Amino acid sequence: MPSATGIPAVSVVLPTYNRAHLLPRAIQSVLDQTYTDFELLVVDDGSTDETPAVMESFTDDRIRYIRYEPNRGANAARNVGIRAARAPYIAFQDSDDDWFPEKLERCMAVWEDAGPEVGVVYSGYWKYMDAEGNRMFIPFDWVKQRDGWIHDELLRNNFVTTQAAVVRRECFDRSGYWLEGLPGKQEWELFLRISRDYQFRYIDEPLLNSRFTEGGISNNRTGIYRSMERILEIHHDDFAKKPAILAEHYIRLGLQFGLSGEFEKGREYLRRGAALQPGNWKYRLVALVSSLGRGAFSRIMRLYLPRDAGPL
Repeated sequence: MPSATGIPAVSVVLPTYNRAHLLPRAIQSVLDQTYTDFELLVVDDGSTDETPAVMESFTDDRIRYIRYEPNRGANAARNVGIRAARAPYIAFQDSDDDWFPEKLERCMAVWEDAGPEVGVVYSGYWKYMDAEGNRMFIPFDWVKQRDGWIHDELLRNNFVTTQAAVVRRECFDRSGYWLEGLPGKQEWELFLRISRDYQFRYIDEPLLNSRFTEGGISNNRTGIYRSMERILEIHHDDFAKKPAILAEHYIRLGLQFGLSGEFEKGREYLRRGAALQPGNWKYRLVALVSSLGRGAFSRIMRLYLPRDAGPL
């Protein structure tokens, strides 16, 4: 339970929107934590389902329910929660995921020995890929630097999920709050900013399940790539210092847009990627294929990239 001062050590922010059928599991996974000095702020982002009734079924006095209308998006809800939070550390849960019981205890133990240069403690996690229960452990093996100053590694792609992180409250004042209106890759944009100013600490074990949800943000491929495009623009100066990484992102965007109805935009990204890495024959080849026109490009690329327009 919270300390005698009434100020908890951790504020857990849980945004939700029309997830009444999933919300109880997410809430209960927070209430079942072995570390109990927390408050849980459930931020209802204008739900039109039975979410208010679900919240009435919980009587734990650590829960604070914040509701507003109209719907403003998950990042807006997270920012509302942060501003209402009372603790010096902020953790995040999502309404379709569940923490393991020791999640907060393991993270807060790391904070006991962390200096002011540390802004985020995070762990690995299980990511469920489909409704059949197929899962994978993240971070992937390609992530070589998971601890310390990880900004350059994060430029390659995100590996810190929102629900795995416990963030020092002051990070939001210094590095900025969640970027509202971004349809995907929201945590990547935030952690790119925070990782410029603070070190990260990593716990090498899974401490939560990130669940597959039909229609969830992570399944919105178009939204993800439009978000990626915007993140590359916002953080262009950082990416420009790493031309090989920027080229790979351009190639990924080029393939995605080129195969999904925005051929001219896709071809331009493929040209940019190849120009940044002229020694990469795969990049040069795919850019050359795009010069053959929309039809030829689509036929050839779908033959060799039948499932995913990812990087070469």
